Amino acid sequence: MPNEEKRSNQTRNNYRTFFSKGEGTVPDRRQTKKNRRTSLSTILTQFQRFAQVESSAGILLLACTVLALLWANSPWAETYNRFWHAEISFRVGTAEMSKSLLHWINDGLMVVFFFVVGLEIKRELLVGELASPRQAALPIAAAAGGMVVPALIYTAFNYGDVGQRGWGVPMATDIAFAVGILAILGKRVPIGLKVFLVALAIVDDLGAVMVIAIFYTSELSLGYLVIAGGVVGVLALANVGGIRRPAVYGILGMVLWFATLKSGIHATIAGVMLAATIPARSRINQTEFVDEGKKVLTEFEIERQHGKTHLTSHQLSVIGSLEEKAEDVQPPMQRLEHGLHPWVSYLIMPVFALANAGVAIDTHMLSSLLDSVAVGVTLGLVFGKQIGITAFSWIAVRTGIASLPAGVSWRHVYGAGWLGGIGFTMSLFIAGLAFGASPLLNVAKVGILSASALAGVGGYMLLSKVSSAGGDEGDQNAKS
Repeated sequence: MPNEEKRSNQTRNNYRTFFSKGEGTVPDRRQTKKNRRTSLSTILTQFQRFAQVESSAGILLLACTVLALLWANSPWAETYNRFWHAEISFRVGTAEMSKSLLHWINDGLMVVFFFVVGLEIKRELLVGELASPRQAALPIAAAAGGMVVPALIYTAFNYGDVGQRGWGVPMATDIAFAVGILAILGKRVPIGLKVFLVALAIVDDLGAVMVIAIFYTSELSLGYLVIAGGVVGVLALANVGGIRRPAVYGILGMVLWFATLKSGIHATIAGVMLAATIPARSRINQTEFVDEGKKVLTEFEIERQHGKTHLTSHQLSVIGSLEEKAEDVQPPMQRLEHGLHPWVSYLIMPVFALANAGVAIDTHMLSSLLDSVAVGVTLGLVFGKQIGITAFSWIAVRTGIASLPAGVSWRHVYGAGWLGGIGFTMSLFIAGLAFGASPLLNVAKVGILSASALAGVGGYMLLSKVSSAGGDEGDQNAKS
């Protein structure tokens, strides 16, 4: 078997780890065909669970967006602004930090969101869709097109104007909404398209993080930059030294967040830097875990056969040993991602939407749809995304550096390009960095909300009409 095919098979097997709850690392190549079929079933089951979390999170995100809009346009609209701009202070000795609730959400809670994004990126690079150059080529090319073309369209409408700074707004894709729509479509779309869209969105997130760090950074403080760099160095040493306790990384992460906040780089970048230092290897492999588990469970069974009605001290010791082995076989990276993902999906992102999506819709705001900022954002997300994702994917396949996943047709890719236009969370976040308290922020929000709605409805309608013939076409393209 050629090396390329071996790597492809290995990466498909690695999906078990990619969408797992942290059961281990790279699968054993010597597994039997029966085990491989079982593994594939596990992969699909785990991906379906992942998609269910994202889809239900997308529904909650949509509900909070609607609630924010209703609140901001109700008779109690003034309380919306007053609530989110209320000052909250923390004091330690003589040191005090005071920010509005909105800033604590955007600069504090969203750090956890970016930390999970960083863990997802690291997992993808190690054992996921981006681990194999051949498989990574398609989502990377698609994400590149989905970032470059929208930015160019936006710049074409705002070059040399005050709104030019918002060129990064239409570059983002909201994975929760996009995967949520695919979940609604169910079996009408192939599993390969869902994996492709998730990988694309993660590469897109990586691009957005780089844009924020490089282009949306205020004046830098060299002293705090040095402190932040030193903390990252200590975190890396902790990783190399085999330290696996989350508390150690959590305490150092807080110091990193504070130093990054004061350095001039946006504080959320601290979450990504922290994620890069989290250990990704398990202390024991799967075989050792199975062997040790059988050994201690045998000891437990021997004690049980003595007819005791309660746990003996030895059985309690066995349970403790099994818990230690269960922790040792789980890489901290996967354990943290699995543990934090529900909090991000069901709390942090909905709170962010509730705090940032409230826009007062009146005749003046509706007229702002014709503003160059809103036009650039809308056209960038709705048309720039679909053109960029489809065109760059086609180039990657035609040049031979990538191939379509099995069962995925070009109509599927084009539909995914529409769903890529759902910017929402990251777009709102970048808009806040680009425009601050400027009136253009609300103009950009109107463009983001309208474009995300158009892209979501358009993507759903297109993908729902893709017939089974499209899957056959995808198979032929994937083989060519």
